[in-house]
Amino acid sequence: MKIWAKLLTDGKIKKQMVYEKDEKLTYSHFFDYLTDICGVLDIPTPVLLKTHIFNYAKFNHVKFTAKDFVEHFSYDQLFLENVFA
Repeated sequence: MKIWAKLLTDGKIKKQMVYEKDEKLTYSHFFDYLTDICGVLDIPTPVLLKTHIFNYAKFNHVKFTAKDFVEHFSYDQLFLENVFA
């Protein structure tokens, strides 16, 4: 499983990483993946709703904006995209 995480401001990638695990993607563990990604990118973890998980499952990507974060978020969005390997 691979997730490409991008921090975007004004439509430009400011920071990015590819998160890899040697296991199949499990949606019940999605918050753990999100927490690991945010730790590496040094940003707060956003609030994860069912809608976010459904968007990722259906469209293979999900976007978190500043309104999804409780703490200050200095980018326009955190974009997570499934990488098919």
